[in-house]
Amino acid sequence: MLTMWTQTVIKDSLSGKLIDYTKEYNQASTLAFFRIGFGLLMCYSIIRFWRKGWIEELYILPDFHFSYYGFEWVKPIGEYTYFIFIICFISSLLVTIGYKYRIAIITFFLSFTYIELMDKTTYLNHYYFISILSFLLIFLPLNATFSFDNLINKKNYSKVPRWTIDSIKLLVCIIYIYAGLAKLNTDWLLNAMPLKIWLTSKYDLPIIGETLLQKNWVHYLMSWGGMIYDLSIPFLLIYSRTRIFAFILVVFFHVFTLVLFPIGMFPHIMIFSSMIFFSSKFHSKTLNIIGKQFKSWAFKSVKQVEFFKIKNRRIVIGALSIFFIIQIIFPFRYNLYPGELFWHEQGYRFSWRVMLIEKVGYTNFKIKNPDDDASFIVDSSEYLTPFQLKQMSFQPDFILEFAHYLGEKYSTNEYSVEVYAESFVALNGRPSKRFIDPKINLFKEKESFKNKTWILPLEDEIKGI
Repeated sequence: MLTMWTQTVIKDSLSGKLIDYTKEYNQASTLAFFRIGFGLLMCYSIIRFWRKGWIEELYILPDFHFSYYGFEWVKPIGEYTYFIFIICFISSLLVTIGYKYRIAIITFFLSFTYIELMDKTTYLNHYYFISILSFLLIFLPLNATFSFDNLINKKNYSKVPRWTIDSIKLLVCIIYIYAGLAKLNTDWLLNAMPLKIWLTSKYDLPIIGETLLQKNWVHYLMSWGGMIYDLSIPFLLIYSRTRIFAFILVVFFHVFTLVLFPIGMFPHIMIFSSMIFFSSKFHSKTLNIIGKQFKSWAFKSVKQVEFFKIKNRRIVIGALSIFFIIQIIFPFRYNLYPGELFWHEQGYRFSWRVMLIEKVGYTNFKIKNPDDDASFIVDSSEYLTPFQLKQMSFQPDFILEFAHYLGEKYSTNEYSVEVYAESFVALNGRPSKRFIDPKINLFKEKESFKNKTWILPLEDEIKGI
């Protein structure tokens, strides 16, 4: 009886604290600062993508595109693909200035996610981060202050609910913590793999290339340091006394990785995202410096309102709760599949496993006529770009999808061909071994969430979380 009473008291206490928390407010300048920085980064990334010619190279020139399961209908639309990027750029610009913010951020989320889904070959963790972050921002009042929406509505809000800011912080924390947990494996910690492979190949870097990066102790130092960094940096950013030190670490870590590895916008995005943990005073001062002259005349006729009230607050909080539950659970879906995750990669994507594996492989396809047993080997380079060919060579869902493409191409009304894969893969410096069962007709295998039994086992255990 006492236990039940104690549980009831604790439950009521926690419920009360949660309700009180949802009623707390912080300065709106933090969300405005994040909106402007996020929008500018997205504008720059789209311009960068366009200038490098990647739209044509990755989406227009290839005849074949690898699709995500369930999103096979999302494809490039020829030369009109440029219009998707134009829409994405314009919407990110509108997000930056806070004009028609809700429509702008929804449009950005849809256009950017469409771009991400057009070809699975281009998957990167930070593309996924931008998609889910932009989805989260749909529900948050990033236009509460310092926006063109304030001028149109003639209202400027000084404070927003605290949870609207904390939700962005929580997403950043999830990414770092999950990236750190993923590094708790024997390949990373005990063998310094795959960093040992990558760092020794950087011998041409000035000063450090031929000296430090060839040292075995440096490989282990960076492996363990990366793990400790990922697991500790969220807490160092949250705690005010260690925040400046933490931000210096963030800048050093991401600039250093940018020098070592071609990882594009990821360092810039993570450095900026860490600034959400700064005090609202910093964000307010920064905005005042940016718009000192603008605010002096533009906001004179705007009514100053202290609190921004979220419409349908319970529904919004409920939706975001479901969103974060999914973000917390989804990365662990790999436990549903037997065997070594790094080998079969079922449940590997969208789980914040950043730069944990180095796989090299080759996969050739044999087309066989079941009627007369005649067969021939396909030259995959006739259908795939070098980048697609490289990714396909060691990823099983790529191999299956391309096998189906070849099967449909070479089948006729009279007969359906069989497609077999001759595939060998090396993982994290291990000797190359057969990857796909050569006796399985892949044209008969269907893509699904079920375990792919035609992937041969690694026969080597990588212990970890």
